[in-house]
Amino acid sequence: MTKAELVFAISRKTGLEKPDVEVTVEALFDVIKKSLANGKIIYLRGFGNFQNKKRARRTARNIKHNTTVIVEAHEYPSFKPSKLFIEELKG
Repeated sequence: MTKAELVFAISRKTGLEKPDVEVTVEALFDVIKKSLANGKIIYLRGFGNFQNKKRARRTARNIKHNTTVIVEAHEYPSFKPSKLFIEELKG
């Protein structure tokens, strides 16, 4: 599902105008991105949580040049669904 399809589906379900829904969806994504950038965890009860995970420093290979490269430790965004969400998907 694309962002446009998401906006259309929310608009249909809520009866709100598409431009209003689009602004809301953009604001939601913006808040999630900024919160994660500031190291915060976002808990959405019954849905899941967004958080940053850490990757340790490691050695990788550049296959094209056949060299070894050091990849520094860094954080990446992650989503963990809630148990309720997982059960809904299963059943």
